[in-house]
Amino acid sequence: MGDRWHVEVDRSVCIGSGMCVNHAPGGFRLDSARQSHPADPETDANEKVLTAAEGCPVEAITITLSDSGEVVFPPED
Repeated sequence: MGDRWHVEVDRSVCIGSGMCVNHAPGGFRLDSARQSHPADPETDANEKVLTAAEGCPVEAITITLSDSGEVVFPPED
């Protein structure tokens, strides 16, 4: 069994570019205000979701390990 991730989008930072939906169509959706939401905040580790987070132009997406809370993305400085 692989890692489980908790995915969050900071809606105060999200600019609605849609890049997350582009990179991970099943992982994110845009609401009527063009704000991103994870399709399922608790998900299996997924390369497409990670690529979406990495490609967010304003780094609004945070991914942590569900069991420990350890940060997967963005990398800690």
